[in-house]
Amino acid sequence: ITLCLLSSSAALQRDCRGSSRGRHAGLEFTSSCVHRDRMDPFFYKFQFKNVEYSSGRNKTFLCYMVDQGPGSGGLLRGFIEDEHASGHAEEAFFQQVLPNYDPALKYTITWYMSSSPCAACAAKLAEILKARKSLHLSIYSARLFEWEEPEIQAGLKALAAAGCKLRVMKPLDFTYTWNTFVENDEQTFTLWEDCQENYEYYQDKLADILQ
Repeated sequence: ITLCLLSSSAALQRDCRGSSRGRHAGLEFTSSCVHRDRMDPFFYKFQFKNVEYSSGRNKTFLCYMVDQGPGSGGLLRGFIEDEHASGHAEEAFFQQVLPNYDPALKYTITWYMSSSPCAACAAKLAEILKARKSLHLSIYSARLFEWEEPEIQAGLKALAAAGCKLRVMKPLDFTYTWNTFVENDEQTFTLWEDCQENYEYYQDKLADILQ
């Protein structure tokens, strides 16, 4: 798992070593991680492409921004990369990026994800949101993960019911994340031809699930 954490003062870099468990094998989580600045542009273009069939995309990339309010030390920004076979990016965020919760602070968290949470992660996130009343989470996903599965649909509904804002990434979101989270060498991002069409496809599916 690769984790990047930036603050308003400086980039924080460190190495962490441990073991890791499967994304769908429960919610226990330990990891091997490395902090770095921005993600590789090739990985971004491949992993975040909002295609209907995500063959070969066996990772989850989670780009995050955290605003903890005035006097909290500034904005946190970065990304987490996981392997579906070895970890949960969603839970890694709360264990590594935001391990401590202060009820006196107001947390505004935005995630841009290459695919939406699995059923287990959605259930865990719903529990966190119910327990942490001053934490507000928005998740914008490039693709919907196994959206036809009943347990996935139930997880997304529970997440929305817990107060999470769920939306599929719009074409403008891809340009924003390219500029914010990718080592792009100031290159302009060009959207793929069917980006808008695929966004509408996934957004319609999400709307049907949440209605």
